Amino acid sequence: MPYEGGNANGCLERGAFLRPDSLKDTNFMELFVFANDATGQAILCARLDNLGKGASGAAVQNMNLALGLDETAGLL
Repeated sequence: MPYEGGNANGCLERGAFLRPDSLKDTNFMELFVFANDATGQAILCARLDNLGKGASGAAVQNMNLALGLDETAGLL
């Protein structure tokens, strides 16, 4: 996510929480850097939805990609 001098760019719900369902049913991951200029510290946070895909789902997805099929074939 873009960094703007410690501003969370509206990513936080109620100014303090990352919404856990923002990436539901996607294969995306978002990285956030939150800085505290007063203390010289930064927090790196990642958000992703990995609940729907176990090792077997990942194997099917990789097989589909290797065979040139639709990435989600057989997973829906």
